[in-house]
Amino acid sequence: MEKFISGININLRDVKVSDAEFILALRTNEDKNKFLHKTDNDLNKQIDYINAYKEKINEWYFLIETKDKKQIGTIRIYDVIGDDFCWGSWLITNEALITAALESALLIYEYAFYTLGFNRVHFDVRKGNEKVAAFHKSFGAKIMKESDTDYFFTYSKEDYEFIRPKYCKFLKYCVNSK
Repeated sequence: MEKFISGININLRDVKVSDAEFILALRTNEDKNKFLHKTDNDLNKQIDYINAYKEKINEWYFLIETKDKKQIGTIRIYDVIGDDFCWGSWLITNEALITAALESALLIYEYAFYTLGFNRVHFDVRKGNEKVAAFHKSFGAKIMKESDTDYFFTYSKEDYEFIRPKYCKFLKYCVNSK
């Protein structure tokens, strides 16, 4: 069953093979990929990756799109360990509304915590990507450790529920909002 998450200004929907060209262009864009794992500029490899993703259990790969279905980014849930997940592959075009980053993050938290039932998230942010690190810190995420290249964050459902009322206005609904 295809996953679809409806927000106020954007939607998250399952990535499709037909999105491969857009995803490849986004992931190989030099302004966008400074802090990502490198992606080969090979459309067939991107198509193979999407097809392989479709076979995975406990991984959710979304295309971020506007309400009029314009592709503006990607976001992914993966590396599930018990009731803990990781999210990343978070890329948004420069043409997207400035609120698209915030709304896509909120939609991922809503889906992961309230639909999928996770209680904690872990993720890494490359050092030098201070804007994204500051974004996560503003939500209350904590750096648990660091390497020469990365900060390793953790964030709980309780942490999210603490700040959630502040951001509910960016969501169509807030499940169990305080």
